[in-house]
Amino acid sequence: MNKELKALEDTTTWELVHLPQGKKPIGCKWVFKVKKNANLIVERYKARLVTKGYIQIEGEDYTESFSPVAKVVTVRIIFALAVAHNWKVHQMNVNNAFLHDSLDEVIYMQPPPGIQLQSRGQVCLLRKSLYGLKQASRQWNNTFTNAIKDYGYKQSPK
Repeated sequence: MNKELKALEDTTTWELVHLPQGKKPIGCKWVFKVKKNANLIVERYKARLVTKGYIQIEGEDYTESFSPVAKVVTVRIIFALAVAHNWKVHQMNVNNAFLHDSLDEVIYMQPPPGIQLQSRGQVCLLRKSLYGLKQASRQWNNTFTNAIKDYGYKQSPK
């Protein structure tokens, strides 16, 4: 939990503020996972803070949640091309991927257990996306797409 809270702090995921009149914060919870290696030996314990995005209201807390995904057939074609042309293929994992994306909407979240509040009644004004938000994958996709375009790649129209 401390490692996850540090990552959230380092990326300025939220700002502690007092909840404005008429606003309702969404909740959050900790999700715990035991990561094992190929021999099924415990490698590490992981904690992730997740919002209770299921209570978000469309038009108020988010406008759009659609995010394109790669089809399996597309991935297979890319691998087939790589084999045919002897290309090197690399896999990449982005740690805390959703934590790097700014939000377009104003979202307040109840403070998670484990953080110190400066005064009573404070909530987290989210500056960055968190797992569980309806728009999290869309925000990540927008950020990734823009980064790839900055490198000179062009997006296929369909």
